[in-house]
Amino acid sequence: MSEERRAALYVVATPIGNLDDLSIRAARTLETADVIACEDTRRTRKLLTHIGVTGKRLIPCHDHNERNSAAGIVKLLDQGRSVALCSDAGTPLLSDPGYRVVTAVREAGFDVVAVPGPSAVSTALVVSGLPPDRFVFLGFAPRKPGRRRRWLADIRRFGCTAVLLESAQRLPALLADALDELGDIDGAVCVELTKRFEEVVTGPLSELAARFEEPPRGEVTVVLDGGAVDGAAFDTRTEEAGGDHRRSGGVGHDHGEASDAGPAGVPPDWPPLGGRG
Repeated sequence: MSEERRAALYVVATPIGNLDDLSIRAARTLETADVIACEDTRRTRKLLTHIGVTGKRLIPCHDHNERNSAAGIVKLLDQGRSVALCSDAGTPLLSDPGYRVVTAVREAGFDVVAVPGPSAVSTALVVSGLPPDRFVFLGFAPRKPGRRRRWLADIRRFGCTAVLLESAQRLPALLADALDELGDIDGAVCVELTKRFEEVVTGPLSELAARFEEPPRGEVTVVLDGGAVDGAAFDTRTEEAGGDHRRSGGVGHDHGEASDAGPAGVPPDWPPLGGRG
């Protein structure tokens, strides 16, 4: 029996735009899993059609049913079935459903196997031109203006590069608030990553705010140079920050080890305001 067929939960990263970014291992896992739990069965079926997989059992697992879905997935594993978990795009759990499922599966004593691949977080970070050695992923910005401004102001407590998500319609307000709260630091706005009309615009927040006075079309990921904020807890531009920004092995949301301050250097009392999970 292959690895992909044993009774386990396989957390499968799927393309964030370009379907050809699906890895060979991810395609094999989706093909051989007994059941696929997915955020939107229509989008996953389109991906399966692209790789020539038909007749696969799909079950929904999204924000509104994840608790019940987790219980159902555990029952499937009890029956010896293998289950692949995928979101609409990118890596599950990162501002996507899946956290409750993984927790329930582990508590039930089954293995959770990562099948890594595309992620808007790492993709935006590496094209932003901002320090990658220490970063934090904050998920989606709060919708309410007052909460969003407080959330942005607290980025200085991290003192490192911040990656966040925002809807295209709220991007102009986010950039204006970031400029007010953090000053004219450098940033990057990444629109439609890996897609035909991909656009990455970098520069000071004042220029980005002017450039995106009107909302763009498509998915948006924003990267901010939090280490350059006046009064930042940890200035990534200094030698104390670890030297060469190009050096790998730093601590971030997707890799590395946590410091005493918490994951990615997060202060213990940091309020987790962003993201959906």
